[in-house]
Formats: sequence, C-alpha cells, structure tokens
Amino acid sequence: MKSKMTPRENVIASIDFSGPQRLAHDFPEPFGTDFAGMGMRPSPDMRPYGKGVSGVDEWGAVWENIGVCSLGEVKEYPLKDWADFDKLKIPDINDPARWETLEEQRAAAGDKFILSYGVSLYERTHFVRGLEEVWADIYENPDELGHLIDILVDMNLSAIPRFAAAGANGFIFPDDWGLQNRPMISPAKWREIWKPRYKKVWDCCHAYSLKTFMHSCGHIVDLLDDMIDAGLQVVHMDQQENMGLELLGERFGGRLTFYSGVDIQMTLARGIPDEIRAYARKMVKLLGRPEGGILPRWYTDPEGAGHTPEAVEVMCKEFLKISDEMYGN
Repeated sequence: MKSKMTPRENVIASIDFSGPQRLAHDFPEPFGTDFAGMGMRPSPDMRPYGKGVSGVDEWGAVWENIGVCSLGEVKEYPLKDWADFDKLKIPDINDPARWETLEEQRAAAGDKFILSYGVSLYERTHFVRGLEEVWADIYENPDELGHLIDILVDMNLSAIPRFAAAGANGFIFPDDWGLQNRPMISPAKWREIWKPRYKKVWDCCHAYSLKTFMHSCGHIVDLLDDMIDAGLQVVHMDQQENMGLELLGERFGGRLTFYSGVDIQMTLARGIPDEIRAYARKMVKLLGRPEGGILPRWYTDPEGAGHTPEAVEVMCKEFLKISDEMYGN
C-alpha cells in the first residue's frame, strides 16, 4: 500500500503528471488548501491592495482604487519619457530587509507546496510606462523597452536562488496577456521580445528545481505554445470560456497544468449551482488527466468578481466530490 502523499507531494505529482492521490487544490476555509505563499516583504512588484486602497508603489506609480475590487489601476506613470530613465526609482531587490521573514514563512507552510512570488515582466513594464506607451515602444523604442524588461528579469534571477534556498517549491508572477478575444500584442512581437526573457527566468527556476507558474488571463491561446516552449509548467488561468475548454484541452491538455477554478467572468459569476457543477466536471475531464494536469482553485477576490459565497461553496464541494470519485478517497 502506498503511503499517503503530503499536500506538497500531491501538487508536484499533478504538475509532473506522475499521478497524485487526489486533486490538489487551493480553496478557502473550510475547504482547505495544499498551497502556501512565500514572498519578499515588501515585494518590489507590490501594488496597493484592498478595496478602496490607493497609493504610490516603490517605482513611483500612482494607483487609484474606486472601491469596487481589491486592485485598482495606475493613474500616473513614473516614466513618461525615456529621456528621464535615469530618474526612475528602481527598487533594490537585494535589500536585506525584504528577505528577513523567509524562514518564518517556510515554517508556517508546514508540508504544503510553497509558491514564491516574483516580479512581473509585462505588467510592471506598463505600470511604469503606461499600457499604450508600451505598445508603441515595441515598435518605436524596442531597445529602451528591452532594457527595462531586463532589469525585471535580473530581479527575478536574484530572487529565485533565495527562494529555493528557503524551501520554496514553485515560482509565480502575474502577467495578463490577453484581451477578450486575442492577445494584447502580436504573437510575433511577444516571441521576439518577451519569450527569450521568460525563458531565462524559467530556465533559472528549473536549475533550482522550482516549478514554473504564471498567472495570465484573457485570450492567450496564441501564446501558450511559446510559453510551454520557454519552460512554463503551470498556467494560473481564471478565464477559459472565452477560449473554450474543448480547445484548451485539445491543444494543451497533458502538456500544461491548469491552476484554475470555474470561469470567474461567466459561469461562477452568473451560473446557477448545476451549471457551476457541470462546468467543474467539464474542466477536469477536458483539461486534466488522471495522472495530473489540473489544480482547482478559487478566486481570492470573490466580491470584486461578483461571486456569491454560495457559488464558491458549490464549486469547492464539486471539485472535492470529483476528486473522491476519481481517486477513491
């Protein structure tokens, strides 16, 4: 008889497609989680967070939150002109104060999978420059843009060994790349500018035995093959309906692990309980495999996304029921 896997082992087995003993998951209490977080305190990628919380981040970006959800948007960008680059406040990732609590975080995690948090390579770029400005820079100022991204890459390369030494198991940062029906930029330009830089970060993760995660929402089908080729193992994808579970499963099932819950924009926000249950089952059937490939989770700002407590409960209970049916627990 096989010994019982720890939460950490179940997550790793799901990512490696080596056969977990149940669906590893990331749910609120009372449904439990197999994950624990580890991060710099503060992180240079920290954004003012909390409903109605506005402020200025370490880079000098001015954030405004109108009180609808936990994360606001940048209203004033610190780098309006590349001629002022030398005046940009670049956080020191090696400041010892950022790293003082890693041992404490590791101890608190117990036997859970520890997911460490890095610095985004796209979102932070447009928080500094502005979204439209970055899109223009791709064509008009590619060298300057590349230099800024390389600074973010180097921050991650500095962070990864520290997290690994502290006992982390995975590494994630958020980069939303999609609009509702297509990527924000051309896949060719993504491949030219961002892909080699993601590969550099993810190669470093693999060298230190960290599983690679990225949060990315929107319609990113046209980028996923290149993400996988660059070394991505797990996509944290809160939306799927705009791409279609069938398409995602056909093209990426068995090649990529989905760290995802029921679509946050459609079914979980608008569906009745039976629709939520049916969607959860469809996710597991199409995206996952008995050997792994799916890590069900919840959306951590349910109120901001319009998710009722009842909807979240239905989703969590259904995934746990599916796990029992699949693995006989």
